Formats: sequence, C-alpha cells, structure tokens
Amino acid sequence: MLVPIILSGGAGTRLWPVSRESHPKPFMKIGGGKSLLTQTYERALSVCDFAAPLIVTNTNYYFLSRDELDAQEVKPHYMLEPTGRNTAPAIALAALWALQQDADACMLVMPADHLITDTPAFHQAVKRAETLARAGTLALFGIRPTGPETGFGYIEMGEAVDSYAFAVKRFVEKPDQATAEGYLAQGNYVWNSGMFCFRADGILEAMHACSPALVDAARAVWKEVQVEGDRIELPAAFSALDSISIDYAVMEKAANITVIPGDFGWSDIGAWNAVADATASDEFGNTTNTQEDLLQTIIIDSRNTHIESQARLVAAIGLDDLLIIDTPDALLVASKSSSQEVRQVVSRLKAGGHDAHKLHRTVARPWGTYTVLEEGPGFKIKRIVVKAGASLSLQMHHHRSEHWIVVSGVAEVVNGDQTIRLESNQSTYIPAGHRHRLANVTETELALIEVQCGPYLGEDDIVRFDDIYGRVK
Repeated sequence: MLVPIILSGGAGTRLWPVSRESHPKPFMKIGGGKSLLTQTYERALSVCDFAAPLIVTNTNYYFLSRDELDAQEVKPHYMLEPTGRNTAPAIALAALWALQQDADACMLVMPADHLITDTPAFHQAVKRAETLARAGTLALFGIRPTGPETGFGYIEMGEAVDSYAFAVKRFVEKPDQATAEGYLAQGNYVWNSGMFCFRADGILEAMHACSPALVDAARAVWKEVQVEGDRIELPAAFSALDSISIDYAVMEKAANITVIPGDFGWSDIGAWNAVADATASDEFGNTTNTQEDLLQTIIIDSRNTHIESQARLVAAIGLDDLLIIDTPDALLVASKSSSQEVRQVVSRLKAGGHDAHKLHRTVARPWGTYTVLEEGPGFKIKRIVVKAGASLSLQMHHHRSEHWIVVSGVAEVVNGDQTIRLESNQSTYIPAGHRHRLANVTETELALIEVQCGPYLGEDDIVRFDDIYGRVK
C-alpha cells in the first residue's frame, strides 16, 4: 500500500494578509478556484488508489479541514497535533500509524500548500520514487531549477543510481544570489521540494540510527494516542518532542538517500511573487486573482503587477512590479522584489498585539462563521452564519450583552431558563451573565445579526458549559 501523508501546517506569513494564523496558506484558493489543501488531497487520491490519505494538522484546523474536504468521496484520517513540532515528529507519528494500516506500507509525504500543474509528470515521478523506496532507500523529490532562486534549499546530486535518480551528495541552505547562480550553472543542483517517499519501517529505522531520542519519544507518545472516528488525537506529551525538520533529523545524516529530479510544474507558493507566477497574465505581465465574479480589476498603463481583491474593485494606473493584496480589513502594497519581507509585517502585528496577524474579519468556527461588520467603544456588530444542523456552545459572557436579530432561517435559542424559536425578522436580548445557546435545527443556513454592548468585547470573554465540538473538557 502506498499511503499518502499530507502535512498541513505553517502560517504562511509571507502571504499575509490572505494567509493568517486562523486561516493559513493551505486554505488559500490558488490555481483553479480550489484550495491548496483540496488540490493536494485530490492529487494524493489520483496517485494512491487504495489508501485514504492521512492529514497531519493542528487540532485548531480539524473542523476547517473537514469542511474543506467534506465533498470528497474518499474521506481522510486526521492526525491532530496539540502544537506544531516541525516535520520530523509529524512524520514519525505518521509512520507509526501507517504501519498499523499495512506492515509493508510506503509513505508518500506531501506538504498541503504546494502547487503542481503537471499531474501526469508527477505520477511518473511518484512511481519511480516508490520503486526506490521499496528497494530500501529514502527517496526525495528534487525540482530542476528554472532560475537562481534564493528562497529555496538546494540538494547537490552525486552519482547516478539509475537512469532517473541520483545519490544525494549534500543539502544546502538557502543561498545568496551569486551562489544560486553558480548552482544553476553547474547543473547538478536541484531545489529541495520537501516531498518524500519511503517505507514506513524504513524511515523509523533511519530515525533510530540518526535521531534515536526523537523516535523513542515518538513511540512513547504513540502509546497515548486517542482515536475517535476519523480523528487521531495526539496527547499533550507530543508538545515535548524536539521541534526539528526531517532534513535535519534524518536526511542530512542517513546514507541511503536518493533524489529524483523532476519538472512537474511545482511551486511552493512561498510568497506573493510565486502566486503571481502561477496566475495567467495579460500581454503586459499583469495578473489578477479576484474572489467574486462581480468584482473587476481595472489596470491601465501598468506592467508586471499582481492585484488580488476579496471585496472591492481595484483600479491601478501607471504601476510597475507591484503587489496589491486587498482584503476586507487589510491592504498590502509592496514591490515584487520585497515579497519575502511581508513576514516582517506579521512580526510587527504580533509584537503590537494586533489581531490582524491571526484573524480575518470573517472568522471560521466549527459551527459556521462570524463577520465583524463594525465596532467601536462599547459596541460590536457581527453577522453570524450557522451551518445546517450546527450549534454554538452553551455559554455565558461576563462583560457584554447581546441582541440577536434573525435575517434568514430559523434559530433555536436557549436564553436563561427559556428555549425559544426565532424566524426571520424576530429577535431576542441576552443580558450579561445569562447562559445561552444558538442552534440551527433545520437543513438550511441560519443567518443573524448580533449586536454586542458592554465595557469589554474581547473574544476571550466566554465561559463554555457544554459544546458538541469538544471545546469543553
């Protein structure tokens, strides 16, 4: 069995303001209207016909991931990390899981946030990698460089193993411009894609030889795993594992490493210039990626400029080599040459305690979404959408009261000791300190407007008493 393992994590800070901590890069829709996670999942199913993929992700992204993949005929398994610990611990636990599925399992490890446009070429590379993996090597996918890229790690290829694979001579960190140009001229360097293929028992043996403490700790964590339905809950002890990449933990130390150089339209979509490169351009090199059919982008006398808008018409005149990324609550304007520096914006937002580093104006929750429409001293107005059959937790707020006005659908509301039913244009008032719950017991969406009033309106002013999504321990 070839088991696809999809690593879905990382904040994608260079893709702010679209990628944020609560809605990171794998959920961005790039190259065809589907999210990167969905594209990776469908690619995994097309390569591995008989195995449901395992998605390794943070506990906080479980419901978001499940909603994203709900339409898939083959449902995934989810391995949920309490804290991100880089790729080596994730792969170790995934290997232990894969061995339970099949003692001879091979693992195809793929990040969830890469773009691949030539699927047949990728299939061919996977077949070659699986052959090598079953012969006992750890196979890596290298990407033939298309330019002197300084944002990727490189692999120096050694002697040929067969007609399509090479021994790995060494790994190289992200180089400066001159060094990258030298690698391109030499011709025996490839980009490190971060994708792998190996036997599950083989990677564990390599870990035991190269990083024995890590694999021993992973085995101890595995004994405490809780499985419920499609969820494989890793215990709190997982957070104590070393945070280390698989390259540092194993690949740079092991002897039986091979690399398959390929060219299958790969991009790690690491920054906005990569998004622009993956988008069809006009005759002047301008690219757009608007989110709604009714939106328009007007470009006049501009070149090599990428514009992305989620809510408004954007007009650009006389621009050259710029990035304009517009979301409902944040606007990024940067030169393409500075796209790697967007992460500095996120660092400043974090340092200043600004929520824009982690939250969009529309925030996803297991039950649906809420959108902050307006806020000011002592008040906040939200639009709340509750999915069919979903329910918020039974909760209470110390500092704020809430007014709920139903816009569409039917709401079942617990308000103190009462349970009431509200339809369109009906409302209720919930005083501070009242236990309350909002539920949608119908088969259609419920939408309402919430008006909050009080001296403190932070999202942490919530006491949960009962919750169907496991948020009350």
